Amino acid sequence: MTDMEDGGAGSAPHRLYAELRDRILDGTLAGGMPLRQEELAARHGVSRSPVREALRRLEADGLVTYQANRGAVVSQVSLADALEMLDIRIALECRALRLAVPAMTDPDFARIEAVLDAYGAATDVAELARLNRDFHLALYAPADRPRLLALIQDNIDNAHRFARVQVSNATGRDRPHREHRDIFRACRAGDIDAAVQLLDAHIAYSQKALVATVRRGGHGS
Repeated sequence: MTDMEDGGAGSAPHRLYAELRDRILDGTLAGGMPLRQEELAARHGVSRSPVREALRRLEADGLVTYQANRGAVVSQVSLADALEMLDIRIALECRALRLAVPAMTDPDFARIEAVLDAYGAATDVAELARLNRDFHLALYAPADRPRLLALIQDNIDNAHRFARVQVSNATGRDRPHREHRDIFRACRAGDIDAAVQLLDAHIAYSQKALVATVRRGGHGS
């Protein structure tokens, strides 16, 4: 096996894993889509060994499953899955925010406000979803809990596979932006309890909006 196929950073398995992960999370590779090793190897100019390694990592992330007679396919996210992920978001993110607020500094506030300003100017759904993610991660970064933040990031990314378009359509841009501003003001004032309560309500509303949108559209299970 060459250095470029050994699985480390910059290697063929890592590059392929990162590309496929991004395409699954942004919806380019939809749930149920087959991931054929031969096709992936030919498309990326590698042997099947790094493809298998990349798919194993994606399976460990819960993004790929193996089905009889089909092989690797992109895992599907149901409404129930998405709602549970949002429950997990509330638990993890409220804890992270409680730890983060006392540690926030002026540079932290400046970074968060820059994301809020960009969100207020954005109109594209995909861009709004990215900025929403950036806002939440910027809020929790001062907590300095890398494992907790990694769990939060993975959970946000997975929940957004199902919920990104539905929640954006249901809530629009203005309501989330107002709620983000309210959370930010509470953080800046050092009011931990208020910030956490606002965050809890913010994510809980996304759950309600998601259920309402899916029921109207007749999707999800």
